[in-house]
Parts: sequence; C-alpha cells; structure tokens
Amino acid sequence: MPLTTILGAGGPISNELVKVLSARGAPIRLVSRNARPAPGAEVVSADISDEDQAIRAVAGSNIVHLLVGLKYDVKVWHEQWPRIMANTIEACKRAQARLIFFDNVYMYGRVGGPMTEQSPYAPVSRKGGIRARIATMLMEEVNAGRLTAIIARCADFYGPGAAHGLPNTLVFDPFSKRSKASWLVNDAVPHSLTFTPDAAHGLATLAESERAWNQVWHLPTAAPALTGKQFIETAAQAFGVLPKYRVLSRPMLKVVGWFNPLVCELYEMLYQNDSPYLFDSSKFGRAFGFAGTPYSDGIRICAASCAKA
Repeated sequence: MPLTTILGAGGPISNELVKVLSARGAPIRLVSRNARPAPGAEVVSADISDEDQAIRAVAGSNIVHLLVGLKYDVKVWHEQWPRIMANTIEACKRAQARLIFFDNVYMYGRVGGPMTEQSPYAPVSRKGGIRARIATMLMEEVNAGRLTAIIARCADFYGPGAAHGLPNTLVFDPFSKRSKASWLVNDAVPHSLTFTPDAAHGLATLAESERAWNQVWHLPTAAPALTGKQFIETAAQAFGVLPKYRVLSRPMLKVVGWFNPLVCELYEMLYQNDSPYLFDSSKFGRAFGFAGTPYSDGIRICAASCAKA
C-alpha cells in the first residue's frame, strides 16, 4: 500500500485521519516538530518551515496530507505559511508524491449565499489574504502540470477531541461542567460546522479516488446548517442540561481582545458569525454518496466523548 505522510500530526483532523488509515491497514508517517510515538506509525520530528527538513520528512512518500496548524497570529501566518507551502510543494515534487492540502474558507471572504468550490477568492481579512495566496500558489503548480494535488476545505469544525474548535470551547466544555455556554455575535443565523470524523473520512476518500485529483473539494458537511440557538439547544439536550447561554457581542469581544491576544486575532473574522455562514459540500455528496453526519448525531458523540474524559 502507498505510504501516507501527515505533515502537522497531532491535531484533531490528523488524529481522526490516523484512525481511518490505520483501520485500512495503510502505512503512515507522522511528522511534527515534537513528534510523539504512535502505534503502527513511523514518527518523524521535523520543522517543515525549513526546506531541507521538509524534503527529508516527505522522502519516500506516495501521498502527503498538509494538516499544519500554526499559532493563530497573523504575523506568524504571514511569515510561515508561504514558506511552508513552498517547501511542501518542493518536497512533494522531489518525492513524486501527491499532495492534499487541508484548507479553510477564509479566502472566500463574505459570501452572499452558500460557499461552493467555485466561489471566487475575495478575502476581507488579513488571514484570508494569506490563505488565498497559498492556495493560489498550490493550484498554479497543479495547472502547470508540475504537481498532482487536491485542496480539501472544511467549514468551522467540531468533534470529539477538537479542543480548540469554537463549538467545543464555547458550548461543549461549559455544558460538560454544567456552566453557561456562549455563542459569537448572532445566534439567529445558520452556521455550517464540519464534524471532524467526516473531514477525515473525506480526506481518505479523496486520496483513494483517481478522479478527485487536481481539484478543489469541500469536505462532507451536514445540511441544513443549524442556527447558534438550535446548535446550543441540541447540545443541551445531549448533555442533559438547560440551554443557558449568552451571545458575545462585537463590543464585548473588542474589549476582551485588548487583554487576550487570541480574541484580538479572532475579531477580524467575526464577519463569519454575524450573517449566514453556509458551506456547500454537495459536490462531495454527489461523487461519493456521503453528505455528512447529522448534527444531532455528531453532537451526541461529542457529549459522550466529554463524559468519558
């Protein structure tokens, strides 16, 4: 079987992907700066912002998943993302490996309707501009015939073990402690959320499909999207608590951002929360017959996971 290398191992999507690949008996190489031993997997410590280390980490691979998660800081993104993408592209070209880049939707900017694979890049944030730049860099290599690759995008995500996902942080963690949940800016508009096991299933499915390469794909995400209120009410039922929550307003978050760097970085992305945020993965559904785990099921799985923690 082909060797699959995961760059940026240890995050929630990577961990779910390892489960899928391990169940299929696929050989796996896990690469991160501080790599940890994992049953049945080769583990490599490397900093892929360094070209030589990236080339060594990818050597011998057949399929490479770029799942790196950088510190949520626009200065770090500006400095490191273009370098990481360039190094990964070069490493894959030398190894003659195929590349799957796990991406978000920041480059689309504010979209008046569902986001699809054909949505133009119109970023309205600094982070979105960086994501548009590196996605364009990758597809230029594909269009020139120098690389075989896929861009696989998901919406904001939630799932068991997704500790830094906003639904986990704002809803599941408080409910697991019998505390009040929170939501960003507007709880009355629908907001698509990708279930992390579905994202991993989608990545593995795309990698195995010859017809999927050299395209952009949206990973399976349930529809219709729930509003913040509906999501919280569904979560409260799964946790067996009352649906008590507060909506965090823009002015409130602006003040908090003066003291909290993460909230400060999040502020420019709040346009995703004040109006409908609709992620269309119907292309994947038509091609592979899977439209995503229903929210009620995904939330119930997360609640069970929190109970075991």
